[in-house]
Amino acid sequence: MKKIIIQGIKFDEKSSFQKGPKLAPPRIRKVLNCGSANMYAENLTNIENSSIDDKGDFEISEYFDIEQVTKKHLDLDAKIFTLGGDHSITFPIIKAYSEKYPKLDILHIDAHTDLYDNYEGDKYSHACPFARIMENGLAVKLVQVGIRTLNPHHVEQADKFNVEIHEMKNLDLDRIPKFKNPLYISLDMDGFDPAFAPGVSHHEPGGLTSRQVIDLIQNIDSEIVGADIVEYNPNRDFQNMTAFLAAKMMKEIISKMM
Repeated sequence: MKKIIIQGIKFDEKSSFQKGPKLAPPRIRKVLNCGSANMYAENLTNIENSSIDDKGDFEISEYFDIEQVTKKHLDLDAKIFTLGGDHSITFPIIKAYSEKYPKLDILHIDAHTDLYDNYEGDKYSHACPFARIMENGLAVKLVQVGIRTLNPHHVEQADKFNVEIHEMKNLDLDRIPKFKNPLYISLDMDGFDPAFAPGVSHHEPGGLTSRQVIDLIQNIDSEIVGADIVEYNPNRDFQNMTAFLAAKMMKEIISKMM
């Protein structure tokens, strides 16, 4: 079994609306280890074991340093689980992955497609990572779940890059496809309805329940080679509700990676 490395990426310079996600990695770790719950996922996998190596949190000042940090950890022949950070971090992470995984599928859970060609003049905004990933040919298949903010530009971009979008307005989780290639999961906490995850910068009503996302993760039968949890903003949280949900999702995703 491959080792799993946990890395925290403290970076939110590409956030367009509110800063705060760089504060997320230590907050998620704090609630994970606070004694309120145990370290077991629902499949009885204990994520506190010798196959998991937590490298701690990295203060990032230069955007593409994220790629170098990730590459260094991938070179240890490990799978990488990342705590972000805003969603811009996913592009440099996937860039690092592309050398080792030239055929990669991505499951992206989010309220937003993050497919803007550029946002407010920045091609590396947190609103753009999947446009950069797809135009660079870094993923064979991109499947997006939970989307509820489409505009005409997003539709045009999705058509251009052959993105499979499962919108909230007619969501059927049974229609999520099977993945044929190694899989990367990118979980934006605003994919959840704000009732479950108030601690995000962009409150978008009508989202996924925590149970829906847990079930979606648990039913994946492809090899998961990497994952990130992004866009948790502790400044907006209520009684650490979102931190506890992020910690829960961390356990469920890591157990599937194992």
